[in-house]
Amino acid sequence: MTALAIEQQALLDALFTRHLVTQSDVAINLIAVHAYYTGARGLKAYKNNGFSLAERTLLAAYPVMAQLLGEDSFALLARDFWLAHPPVRGDLAHWGAALGDFVQHNALLADEPYLGDVARVEWALHRAVSAADRDAQPATFALLSTVEPDALTLQLASGVFVLTSAYPVASIVTAHLNNSPTLEEVGRKLRAVEAECVVVWRQGFKPQVAPCTAAQAAFMQALQSGASLLSALERADEFDFNQWLPAAVQNGLVLGARPIDPISTDI
Repeated sequence: MTALAIEQQALLDALFTRHLVTQSDVAINLIAVHAYYTGARGLKAYKNNGFSLAERTLLAAYPVMAQLLGEDSFALLARDFWLAHPPVRGDLAHWGAALGDFVQHNALLADEPYLGDVARVEWALHRAVSAADRDAQPATFALLSTVEPDALTLQLASGVFVLTSAYPVASIVTAHLNNSPTLEEVGRKLRAVEAECVVVWRQGFKPQVAPCTAAQAAFMQALQSGASLLSALERADEFDFNQWLPAAVQNGLVLGARPIDPISTDI
């Protein structure tokens, strides 16, 4: 490593250690590090700025998590996550994807096991904003009457994310974002440990989130894996395709139909 690279790595090690350390702990080249940051006070300032940035960044992506945890606990979570998963890209809009797993394995949050799935849904909403654009192609639905279902599939909207959770995560998220259902109803579902499935997608420029049935979740997950329409239907027990499709098209969840690539195979 060059001298500059060594100095930069020493600074990163200092900034992302859990406890503030002295210069002698971090400075492979003590004189250079001291020249840049004038000791522990400078490092502390940089670390505190990093913690503030982490909190603001996560708050933008995880507003429901912030409401559930409260301001102080969310700030502590952001700090711990910043130290455990430092950003690796300059654009912090891409930082935070691992929060769901981080929360799920956090012993301090073990009494609220649904938080991991809440975080996963919120990250899907956050990423749906910048998902690649896909235009609706309504004329292609004519293929449903002319092409065999084993040679056809459906085109889902941008940013589609489907989650099957052991907890009522769809209700938790929509209660906080859309005021429906009521928090009282969410509390009842949590106490009963009601499982829910949820789908996230982008309609136009706006991310959407809604509950879905287990059959609908299985169907959409099959489509996302590249399955044909026939194979996706076979994987979704008690799924009423004819009832689901018009609403899915109207809501922008399904954009069109297309023939399966001849080299593709269903799994």
